[in-house]
Amino acid sequence: MDKAFLSKLKGMLNSPFIWDGFVAKLDYDIEQNQRKLEQAIELSEMFKAQGAIAALRQLKYLKDEINAQK
Repeated sequence: MDKAFLSKLKGMLNSPFIWDGFVAKLDYDIEQNQRKLEQAIELSEMFKAQGAIAALRQLKYLKDEINAQK
């Protein structure tokens, strides 16, 4: 099932300009969530920031996952 979705995303990888912009946006969002994590007072805020960072990092390494699938 995942292979079908991953193959549809290959077009985004073929354009370095688009992919680099996507990764730059992910890096910015990770940085913002890192700040939220550092400043969080409530435990729920910390968990939300941690979850967001994990999801964003997973998207950041999507290129490796797409290239690894055959």
